[in-house]
Amino acid sequence: MKATNQFKLLLIGGLLVTGAATAGDAMPENPVTEDGVVSITWQNPKDYTDIRSANMKKSRYERQLFETLTRNLNKEASKLLKPGQQLRMTVTNLDLAGDMRPTFGATPNDIRVVKPVYPPRMSFSYQILEGEQVIMAGDEKLTDLGFMDSMPNISNKPYMYETKMLNDWLDKTLKPGS
Repeated sequence: MKATNQFKLLLIGGLLVTGAATAGDAMPENPVTEDGVVSITWQNPKDYTDIRSANMKKSRYERQLFETLTRNLNKEASKLLKPGQQLRMTVTNLDLAGDMRPTFGATPNDIRVVKPVYPPRMSFSYQILEGEQVIMAGDEKLTDLGFMDSMPNISNKPYMYETKMLNDWLDKTLKPGS
């Protein structure tokens, strides 16, 4: 009888620890990532076309994806924005380059197949602020149909196609004379 009670306590304790760990991984409905001069609100990511991971828990993958894209965009935005300016974005859809495919038992995880017919796409609104004043704003629907032609084949940086698409947009939008 005593062993049964100890087992029940261990089971309850394990469930509490598991629940606490899982709760820490939960993503807010509309997460916000910030890095330097860039702030991005990821609006309803559950509705995005394709941000699935091949082998990572969804909330962790989304957090990594959003933070990486924000950090990468900040590197370019910091070069182009004037001191005191900020870029605020609200992303409404994201479709990563490639397509997730099942492996039918060959491996325990799906794989992302990257081909020219699966380009990266992103829809968002943006504001360039100087202090609290909006000096530029707009809505964008980006697609990079030539994404595989412009990247070195040996590059393996995470989200390189999406980063290049965003950096190209930023250069076109913010560079003088563009």
